[in-house]
Amino acid sequence: MMELQFISHGTSPEEYIQSIQTALDGGCRWIQLRMKDTDDTTFTATAAKVRRLCDTYGAVMIIDDRVHLVETTEADGVHLGKLDMPVEQARKILGNEKIIGGTANTFDDIRMHFRAGADYIGCGPFRFTTTKKNLSPVLGLDGYRQIVGKMKEEGVDIPVVAIGGIKYEDIGGILSTGINGIAISGGVLNAADPVNEMRRISKLVSDTLEAKHSLSLKTKSK
Repeated sequence: MMELQFISHGTSPEEYIQSIQTALDGGCRWIQLRMKDTDDTTFTATAAKVRRLCDTYGAVMIIDDRVHLVETTEADGVHLGKLDMPVEQARKILGNEKIIGGTANTFDDIRMHFRAGADYIGCGPFRFTTTKKNLSPVLGLDGYRQIVGKMKEEGVDIPVVAIGGIKYEDIGGILSTGINGIAISGGVLNAADPVNEMRRISKLVSDTLEAKHSLSLKTKSK
């Protein structure tokens, strides 16, 4: 389920909810409610509606940044950006039952989050994206290959999801680097038929990872 994540986007609570409805209708079952410039009251009210939607579809609901609202919103966990609360501090507050993800741009970031007790990493950006301010250096395929290589060298074993301007045609290449999954936003919402685009992306991610898993099993059996 973690292999395909949707990051909400919009300019009003209604648009955020609609973007999430679109992703759920398209088969995504991991939703991150990200509303950076919204007050806590509006965020909490929006999150209540998103929680009901996620429950209806059997989806995981992660909120961005607001550790203090995880329990209130009944979120399954929180995703922490590079300028948000440290993962280690969030883990002390939330305990081991909640999911904690951390944003990374380098191998050092990933190792830090891994040691602090994160459950997964959102690593990027893959390319330039307008959905995020203060963008870190773009990684591209070579950046992901280098990061995955260093993780193997140092025994850092944590799921890494690529993020940042990803489109359908990028997914095969990204997953071939050893990255574990894809997080998407504009690549779905900017499509002519967003629900169908999410369905296409969901199938591609599933088929690609299944093929990689089958190949790995065959290799091990030899």
